[in-house]
Amino acid sequence: MIKPVSEFITEAKSQCNCLTLTEAKALYDKSDNAVIIDVREPGEASESKLNDSINVPRGLLEMKITDFCPEPDNMIFVHCGSGGRASMSAARLQEMGYTNVHVIDAKFDDMKELFG
Repeated sequence: MIKPVSEFITEAKSQCNCLTLTEAKALYDKSDNAVIIDVREPGEASESKLNDSINVPRGLLEMKITDFCPEPDNMIFVHCGSGGRASMSAARLQEMGYTNVHVIDAKFDDMKELFG
C-alpha cells in the first residue's frame, strides 16, 4: 500500500514545534536573529512573499540551508502555502541537527497580512 502524503505531514507535525500565526509573530518579534525560510517553489514566492523571508524550495532545503543558518541553534521559522511542506521541511531540519525550528502553521495569505 502506498503511504499518502497526508500521513507524512501528520507525522512531521507531531515531531515539530508548530505555531499558530500569532504565536509565531510574537516569537519572531522577540528575536533579533531569526530566519524565516519560505519552502514554496520559486514561482510561488515570486508572486508574493513575506518581507523578511528567504526562499529555499523544499527540494533544495538540505543543500542550501547552511548558507543561511550555519549554526544548529539558529532560530528558524519555516513556512509554505498552508503548512504541509513547512512541517516536512522542519522535521528534516531537525534530523539534520537544527534545534530551534518552528513551523508557521497557517495559510500564506494570513501570514502575509500579519508579517507583511
